[in-house]
Amino acid sequence: MAYNEKLAARIRQALAHLPGVEEKKMFGGIAFMVNGKMCLTAGEGRMMCRIDPALHEEAAGRGGSTVIMGGREYKGYLHVSEELILPAAAFNYWLALALDFNSRAKSSRKKQP
Repeated sequence: MAYNEKLAARIRQALAHLPGVEEKKMFGGIAFMVNGKMCLTAGEGRMMCRIDPALHEEAAGRGGSTVIMGGREYKGYLHVSEELILPAAAFNYWLALALDFNSRAKSSRKKQP
């Protein structure tokens, strides 16, 4: 899978203080699952953030681009280019948006009875 290992390491380090963070290969990169829910991914030259859909347009105005898969736009999922998140303040902005929503996001994981 093609993804930027430096970006993955940066995300990994930023999430290191949280319990139970899991990594899964998906979307052509590494997804970081927090509380059993996808939070961030490291891809090739970009990070994907799962954020509050109500903040989608505002966040997109700060440089994020809407995730499109199979011709469908996914509100609340934004790609952020690696260049945009080079400064620590910008990286932390996107990280905070994703972590804030993660606490309220619904899991798509099917629970076993």
